[in-house]
Amino acid sequence: MNKAKERIASLYQSVRVHLEEGIIPFWLERARDAEFGGYLTNFNERGHSLGTPEKYTNTQCRLIWTFSQLAHKRPEIKQCRELATWGTDFLLKHFWDSAYGGFFWKTNQDGSCLDDAKIVYGESFCIYALAEYTIGTGDPRGLEYANETFDLLQKFSADTRYGGYFENLNRNWTREESGFAGGDRKGLDTHMHLMEAFTTLYQSSGQEIHRRKLLELVDLIATRMIDPVSGCGLNQFDPSFKPIPAIAIKRTWNAERLGEVPAQPTETTSYGHNVELFWLMHRALEVAKADRSPYLPAMRRLLDHAVQYGVDWEHGGIYRDGLRRGGPLVLEKEFWQHAESMVGFLGGYEEFGVERYLDAFENLWNFVRRLMIIQGVGEWRTLLDRCGKPLDPNIGNPWKVSYHTGRAMIECTERLERLKKEVAD
Repeated sequence: MNKAKERIASLYQSVRVHLEEGIIPFWLERARDAEFGGYLTNFNERGHSLGTPEKYTNTQCRLIWTFSQLAHKRPEIKQCRELATWGTDFLLKHFWDSAYGGFFWKTNQDGSCLDDAKIVYGESFCIYALAEYTIGTGDPRGLEYANETFDLLQKFSADTRYGGYFENLNRNWTREESGFAGGDRKGLDTHMHLMEAFTTLYQSSGQEIHRRKLLELVDLIATRMIDPVSGCGLNQFDPSFKPIPAIAIKRTWNAERLGEVPAQPTETTSYGHNVELFWLMHRALEVAKADRSPYLPAMRRLLDHAVQYGVDWEHGGIYRDGLRRGGPLVLEKEFWQHAESMVGFLGGYEEFGVERYLDAFENLWNFVRRLMIIQGVGEWRTLLDRCGKPLDPNIGNPWKVSYHTGRAMIECTERLERLKKEVAD
């Protein structure tokens, strides 16, 4: 066996084992909220429940997506289908707004409404999860509600003048005021997740309108939201997509996370978002059966910027934030950037054959295995310092469940399996 074959085989085995013996059993055993319905999200570093007093749309949907994806790809695990339905029943009963349509942002644990805003970031995860739910289970309710949510976004959130979508709306779909709410701003994060959602929606529905809106988003992100000089993603924009200084926006992970202070300079970029954007854009064009050649140069620059500035080649892992035209600024190591960057670097290696991307993947995976995964428990710590000391050791919270870590292990297992076959051939 040559070195490349040995390397790919070893990586494949370690990723697959973590998925099957860590991530999957962790959430199968703990996610169900048997008292109120839906899912529990908050767990300490030993996997013990911390209580889940609030349930967020995006986190409930991320667990629906996980179990639906597993129901589709691992149908032998019968519990996944049942858990996907369990979460969907709760979501449709308590989060769906029967008066105005769309999904509330947050409820109490029992499902009583706590925040009735229509946050497009959250609506995107409803579309993503419910479309996947129909793919995974065959239950038509998922696609029905995903379609209706998509239509509401086109009616109330789409900007027909400049393109893209307004992101922060009130219950009745009017826009929130500017300021801390960010009602008049557009961001890369939300538009990237809409692209992700529309990809799965089109997979599920096959409707041309879903494909057309998906490709509009791909082009918008590639041409208006990526810095053509540095090659990395920009943060926030005015309605006409002019880049503007970033502000803290409520109802975001940056505004609610614990253990560190978000970067304040406006000329920053997220290395994790950039690499995630590469593979989600690649997947969108693949599902739409569209020509990706016009976008490949911009997509490759996303990877190259992260490899040059984001990967910590000394201590391992990937930094959280850095200057768009310079080096890293926030040196902490956070779970989701590692998960998404592992997928993206593997995808870049598949697409371009650049050995440095595979090196970056292996660097991140080794850091995660040594310092982020809690052995014997099966999930990842939330936030570490540069050298791997835990800053937030908890492995489940109102924003962190199985979506990033589980999806990364599913994607990386499949990609490494393909690479293993290619090397063998």
